Amino acid sequence: MQAVIKTGGKQYKVAVGRSVNVEKLPAAVGERVELDKVLMVFDDAGEGHIGRPVVEGAKVIAKVTEQDLGPKEIIFRYRAKKRERVKKGHRQPYTRLLIEQISLN
Repeated sequence: MQAVIKTGGKQYKVAVGRSVNVEKLPAAVGERVELDKVLMVFDDAGEGHIGRPVVEGAKVIAKVTEQDLGPKEIIFRYRAKKRERVKKGHRQPYTRLLIEQISLN
């Protein structure tokens, strides 16, 4: 079973047994998270259920396996002839989820 979920303002295509990195969620490592903004579900027979905007009664249950920071992004601002150079770094926090169950009621 596969689904398209929305979390953190982004959409992700997920399947049972796969891991996905999403925007940071307020959950501890080992907790189970229920995602109810399911936009589309494909069952094993290949039949698709499309939500308007979400599929009623559908939910995805995932386990939080990691809370970490992404790779460092370098922000460099430079103004020619003004001796202005600013170098900053940023690491975006994320949550890694292991998809355990996709249910469609």
